[in-house]
Amino acid sequence: MHYMHDLHLIHTDLKPENILLVSSEHIKLPGCKLAMVQRFSSDEMQFRCLPKSSAIKLIDFGSTAFDNQNHSSIVSTRHYRAPEVILGLGWSYPCDLWSVGCILIELCSGGALFQTHENLEHLAMMERVLGPLPEHMVKRADRGAEKYFRRGSRLNWPEGAVSRESIRAVNKLYCLKDLVSQHVVSSRSSLTDLLQGLLKYDPSERLTARQALSHPFFQNQTLRE
Repeated sequence: MHYMHDLHLIHTDLKPENILLVSSEHIKLPGCKLAMVQRFSSDEMQFRCLPKSSAIKLIDFGSTAFDNQNHSSIVSTRHYRAPEVILGLGWSYPCDLWSVGCILIELCSGGALFQTHENLEHLAMMERVLGPLPEHMVKRADRGAEKYFRRGSRLNWPEGAVSRESIRAVNKLYCLKDLVSQHVVSSRSSLTDLLQGLLKYDPSERLTARQALSHPFFQNQTLRE
């Protein structure tokens, strides 16, 4: 990502499906024993498969744009879409870093962080995990996004929810720190700090690709074990 941004290119569609392992070689590590409760009473050992190499390759550059090109109003697959895109504030390199933050959480938890297909619910999920949207971003939102807010900067939630299921989907989410602690133990403080930098609402405050690479989470091997 740092290399792409140095070339003034923005991927705009980062998601797990577009990140591939260079090698398919893997090793099997023993996991826990599972008791067979159907036809057999004997125990069966469960194995985890881990890649031998962590080298990855980005694919699908169909939506990639140079920073000085005209930008379409909507980019990124829904679950990995940055708030500035939803609010119609324009976008640049930071939208890729927001997507990276969403992907890292998904790798930890096994599921997409923002599992939604509707803008208001998406913004409500963001606030549930990351706190209130900055007032200055809300005030600059385009007319298409104004309907998601009451007068002022307060999100029109849960009043504007399309269903009770939507409200439940938002309420079941945890704040970022608690979400990380559910899945990571030894490196949670460092990982949480990295994610807080990648998932800053204001794109001007978000970590750049270069800054993210220099973060202690990536520099200190013991933090990732």
